[in-house]
Amino acid sequence: MNGSPRCLYESSIEVFLERDRESVFGSLCDKYHGDALTGTREAWINEIDILKRSLGELQHIDGRIVFEYDIPRLGKRIDVVLLLRGIIFCLEFKVGESSVLEADVDQVLDYALDLKNFHKYSENKLIVPILIATKYKNSSSVVQSSVYNDRVVNPLVTGEKGINDLIEAVISAFPDEEEVDPAWIISPYSPTPTIIEAARTLYESHSVEVITRHEADKVSTDATISYVLDVIRKSKENGEKSICFVTGVPGAGKTLVGLDVAVKQTYQDSDKPMEDEGAVYLSGNGPLVAVLNEALAKDNYAKCRARGEAKKLSDSKREVGKFIQIIHRYRDNMLSKIKNPVENGVLEIDPEKAVKMKDSGYGEVEHVAIFDEAQRSWTHKRLADYLKRGGTYGNKLKVPNFPLSEAAFLIWSLDQREDWATIVCLVGGGQEINTGEAGISEWIKALNEKFTEWKVYISPKLTEPEYAEGMVNELLSENKNVTYSDKLHLGVSLRSYRAEKLSAFVHALLDVDEEAADIYSEIKEKYPIVLTRDMEKAKRWLHDKVRGSERTGVLITKESARYKPLGIHVLQTGDENAVHWFLEDKADTRSSNYLEDAATEIQVQGLELDYTCLLWDADMRFEDGKWNYYRFNRQTKWVKLTPDSESRQELMKYMLNAYRVLLTRARSGMVICVPEGNSNKTPTGFWEDSTRLPQYYDGTYQYLKNLGIEEI
Repeated sequence: MNGSPRCLYESSIEVFLERDRESVFGSLCDKYHGDALTGTREAWINEIDILKRSLGELQHIDGRIVFEYDIPRLGKRIDVVLLLRGIIFCLEFKVGESSVLEADVDQVLDYALDLKNFHKYSENKLIVPILIATKYKNSSSVVQSSVYNDRVVNPLVTGEKGINDLIEAVISAFPDEEEVDPAWIISPYSPTPTIIEAARTLYESHSVEVITRHEADKVSTDATISYVLDVIRKSKENGEKSICFVTGVPGAGKTLVGLDVAVKQTYQDSDKPMEDEGAVYLSGNGPLVAVLNEALAKDNYAKCRARGEAKKLSDSKREVGKFIQIIHRYRDNMLSKIKNPVENGVLEIDPEKAVKMKDSGYGEVEHVAIFDEAQRSWTHKRLADYLKRGGTYGNKLKVPNFPLSEAAFLIWSLDQREDWATIVCLVGGGQEINTGEAGISEWIKALNEKFTEWKVYISPKLTEPEYAEGMVNELLSENKNVTYSDKLHLGVSLRSYRAEKLSAFVHALLDVDEEAADIYSEIKEKYPIVLTRDMEKAKRWLHDKVRGSERTGVLITKESARYKPLGIHVLQTGDENAVHWFLEDKADTRSSNYLEDAATEIQVQGLELDYTCLLWDADMRFEDGKWNYYRFNRQTKWVKLTPDSESRQELMKYMLNAYRVLLTRARSGMVICVPEGNSNKTPTGFWEDSTRLPQYYDGTYQYLKNLGIEEI
């Protein structure tokens, strides 16, 4: 009766009304992990008293009451859940408040939507979110289901005196609901957190079990994490160097796996980091690192302050910065210790710049390094050119004639450890989006040519065409240290929880595969993808879709050029702009939700939104049954690209991959806007805007429409 692990208290309503306040309050305190703050304890007492008064007339209804029900995906708890007459009531209390805030309404709606989307025994039930601002003088007078036809009632608001009447009004409006499953309290729960939500929970709890879809069929994040941790354990026991290549479809949870391995290895079931056992999560994706660091630091700061701890935001940012780092800064640590200039193409540690440790040698790096988006590591040429001029990321150290690619240098860095080391490479197929990104082949070449003693563990999917141009088998044919494991591939998209086949659809769409239409027909009911030629219609569709604190935004490729006539601007470069775009709430004009600034593939790779609009410009056009690529000369015209050089072929691949990234950023649905262009002519018969001719867009629009994508 005192509750399951999912809550702090639950019982029948009859038993709740019979028990005295102190007994219920004691149960809440006993089950609470840690010491409840004074404000929390006072809120509980008020909620108990209010509900005892409000539910008196419902005493003989066969219902249940649940206090502090866990919502792991959001890292929060629902104040109170009532299971009455087949209806699930979510109650959020704001004790002492006399006004209703939009953010508070969004909060209780978020809880209802979370139950609808991820809680198995709630998915077909009527769910009623109610905000109770206890001193509020009014109460909702209209009870109706939302326009989304998903059995979530529009949020209701009331003061403490209107609770009973509002509950009875709901029961009267929906009198024929089937009873809630008796096992509701322990229902399977399959959350799919955004990467920001997941990182927050990981950093605070040092546990991923409560936030991954380990209860869902076919989802393999748990198996992948266990496999990688076992490789790390064996490397330590045997004094070996090892490298794992983890592949996955877009949104499959590669970043989540990396973050979890870093946390588990660093903390190892302890509250404090293990000395000289740690792992670090690294990414060359500046916006991703900036957004994660800012979100984690602010969350940690707020929670510490709420606990009464004296802490500065800068302290939280410094702590988080040790755990998640931009790869360039990490790389610079080892660069500062090498002999410079490099002689005979061989990197060596300079004994005058580093202290040799007894066990680890000169390896002043973590035992375990997780490299996210490893396919984006730099080629030898790009890194050598960067170091020749002294870098651009704060590192002014000039290193002429640098001999290694970024992949080779990162392996070299961990190879300096004389005890053991493990590298985990998280690899997204077909996601290289910048000139100078080497793909995965550079890692394999480095292992074959320079680090032949390293144990190699790879996903069999690494042999497919989108990885290392399909040359992995050939590249590894002479390497005797290779182990293949299916557990190193994540094949199911977690990001798009309503459409696990989204990545397959996008793949087929971009490959002009005849199966694209069939795949779309399978996913369209659960995962809406719609088409328009009107940007204002696209914005209205997005505004109509998002509820609660769901996020939406406009996406565009960095090669796009003619978007200003549509009232769209591109989000300015700079990681701080990405931070505002992803993290500010809908009241802030810098937020993605304002649909004014469009983010590019550079700014959103690795991150996600709930609903997106992809604005498809004339840089990639469907013409004569294939994709053609164009670059705008920034003045008067688009110039068609032809694959007549290796650099042009590489650029065209990056442009295709940009759309692959943007088409897989939405968790819940997207609208694709292909503009109509400008068909007007001047009085003298010339095009009014020759850079936006309808023919630049019509082929793409028709191709997407022929796939069956519904036009709004």
